[in-house]
Amino acid sequence: MVYLTRKESFNAAHKLYNENWSEEKNWEVFDKCSNKNWHGHNYSLYVTVKGEPNPDTGFIYNAKTLGELIRRNIIDKVDHKNLNLDVDFMRGKFTSAENLIVGIWNELKPHLDKEGMQLHALKLVETEHISVEYYG
Repeated sequence: MVYLTRKESFNAAHKLYNENWSEEKNWEVFDKCSNKNWHGHNYSLYVTVKGEPNPDTGFIYNAKTLGELIRRNIIDKVDHKNLNLDVDFMRGKFTSAENLIVGIWNELKPHLDKEGMQLHALKLVETEHISVEYYG
């Protein structure tokens, strides 16, 4: 089994805020991330697929094609957007990194589970200190 990882980047704003809590409780739990004027991150997204190399190409999947697929299905939807307001697959969801990575997985999986290859893992780096991984 061979694993291929493609890295893409995007910038997005969001706010962590629970409408059922007071302003004080939100600040206590989410600190600056609950800023009423939003805040942003420079995200890095790592998409890993797995499979056996095709004998005709040596690839499990063309890395250029993988990048185009990620950009079309994820980056174009999230880059320079407000995750709380502008991103269809995050609508009505809490925009934590954990929920975002699950949303990205659900968007990519139908395009990446093909004969001989499947989506293996995602890693989303939110800051130099915070990242999340998801394996479905």
